[in-house]
Amino acid sequence: MALAHTPNRRKKRLSREEKAEETRRALFRAAAKVVGKYGYADASISRITTEANIAQGTFYNYFETRQDLFDQLLPEVGGNMLDHIKEQVDTSVSGVERELQRLTAYFDYLHENPEFYRILNEAEIFAPKAHEKHFNMLIAGYMSAFRRSRDRDELQNYTDEELEVIAYILLAARGYLSLGYAVRGGRSRKVPPQVYSAYEKIVSSGLFKF
Repeated sequence: MALAHTPNRRKKRLSREEKAEETRRALFRAAAKVVGKYGYADASISRITTEANIAQGTFYNYFETRQDLFDQLLPEVGGNMLDHIKEQVDTSVSGVERELQRLTAYFDYLHENPEFYRILNEAEIFAPKAHEKHFNMLIAGYMSAFRRSRDRDELQNYTDEELEVIAYILLAARGYLSLGYAVRGGRSRKVPPQVYSAYEKIVSSGLFKF
């Protein structure tokens, strides 16, 4: 019995704008890998374009200089991290559980993208504009989340000014917990359960209402 003819389905052609965006994202992905491996100082345009499998001259169609790329890299990967966390968090759960889900999602992202840790830590020296923009974005995100929790009557009695301090404390906790338990030598590790249990005790007794 002859098989029925199946028409060839052509892959949708990308528009010029879509191709440009795809190339731009490829350069960001490559830069993240190269900075994660070599650091900003040794992340040359040649290494980045080789990683992206893109001609070196093409780089300048998207970024004026290597520094221009560095100034955009951390906000780009940081935005990816925030998107990942948002997708993993169940907004219907209570404040403490939601904060634990944020922490878990952060470590999951770090496990899949261990280069993020070096991109973040070296940015203060090599890409200070990106570093400032990234932290402003994180603080703004936390403040929005805290205000929503306050509307649900989940928070202790903190002023907006105090909540900003809490946001910095929680971000500092992420950073040092990453250093102590999640990433060593550019390689990710499984975070042990005591990290989550200790974190839960702190936020449940000091930040959120029971």
